[in-house]
Amino acid sequence: MGSFKITGGNKLHGSIRPQGAKNEALQIICAVLLTPEAVVLHNVPDIRDVNRLIELLKGFRVKIEKIAEESYRFQADDLDLDYLNSDDFFTKATSIRGSIMILGPLLARFGRGVIPQPGGDKIGRRRLDTHFNGLEKLGVSFRYDDTEKRYDVTANDLRGSEMLLEEASVTGTANILMAAVMAKGKTVIFNAACEPYLVQLSKMLNQMGARIEGIGSNLLTIHGVSSLNGTTHTMLADMIEVGSFIGMAAMTHSSITIENVKLGDLGMIPKVFRRLGILLEQKGEDIYVPAQEHYTIETFIDGSIMTIADAPWPGFTPDLISIVLVVAIQAKGSVLIHQKMFESRLFFVDKLIDMGARIILCDPHRATVIGLNGSQPLRGIRMSSPDIRAGVALLIAALSAEGTSIIDNIEQIDRGYQNIDERLRALGADIVRVS
Repeated sequence: MGSFKITGGNKLHGSIRPQGAKNEALQIICAVLLTPEAVVLHNVPDIRDVNRLIELLKGFRVKIEKIAEESYRFQADDLDLDYLNSDDFFTKATSIRGSIMILGPLLARFGRGVIPQPGGDKIGRRRLDTHFNGLEKLGVSFRYDDTEKRYDVTANDLRGSEMLLEEASVTGTANILMAAVMAKGKTVIFNAACEPYLVQLSKMLNQMGARIEGIGSNLLTIHGVSSLNGTTHTMLADMIEVGSFIGMAAMTHSSITIENVKLGDLGMIPKVFRRLGILLEQKGEDIYVPAQEHYTIETFIDGSIMTIADAPWPGFTPDLISIVLVVAIQAKGSVLIHQKMFESRLFFVDKLIDMGARIILCDPHRATVIGLNGSQPLRGIRMSSPDIRAGVALLIAALSAEGTSIIDNIEQIDRGYQNIDERLRALGADIVRVS
């Protein structure tokens, strides 16, 4: 198991380019299974979860060629579906939650699939009901094998249907969408997730010959087609990385330029950071975060304490709740952080309290941060990363702290952030990877 050793207190400076979007990549790579023709993907992030998914596809005998540093060519023209019953499939599929999204493409093209319990972050319950209920509406049958702990899934005749999703699940919407594009007739999905990842997936599927209407909204209409073609697609910049770099600049009082990103593409993210008092500027194609010795949290118009809560897109993404919480530690003022979606995501705050932060964990979903306003630095400690986003929040805290910190279980961070130690050293951070 690896660790990061971080000596905090250094101001960072320079430019950094965000990786391709992790959450988009997991959907897009699963979508290559929908066609026997070649699919070329650019700006693919070199991170643990994506690489595991690529290895999973190799098990199906998908032809995969790395044609450039961040570009791959996929061709799923000779799949081995017997791989679904192998121990190797179960080991790899249960190690990454994104593996659930191979189900929609396999059902659309071959009429069958298998679901072991997927892996991923330990941030609370992450139900699969939206996937199951939506796919059942299309004519999919699920049979649970209690001995093998798996679902055998079949669809002899996928047919379009109208459905109202119980929750606007991103992966659930993606799975249903990828099955529906080749179902007979028309499918209407109400309360569909509409994150940029879904917009990108929908645009790519339409380039492949699908007929999807309502892209970018929570009402999708899909007219089924009999087959899909190959295409070329480029991933967006990862907006969670962008938000992480904004928070990192603020906490370390540093000036950082985030390359090839527009504030207008980030939804509520810039607004929420500005509510914490952080300055952001659009300079051409880049975002510039100037160094600030102090930043002040806004209050609501009536003077009451600011609340920052997550919500489905276009609300504030839950993946940045951990980041804004840690940034608030050195702000002037107080803020209530309300994490609605996952009941275990705030449990990492005990480590921040040990570092000297003033945080009250009200319950599993809410924490109040009383800002230190730079009056005292955090102190370095040894801690462990519980999930991807909390891990990076702890990394940000360590970069701003006085003394040396050790972060264990950094495999969690590597799941979502590409060569993060090398990239931060280029900005002046004192961070090394140790065994």
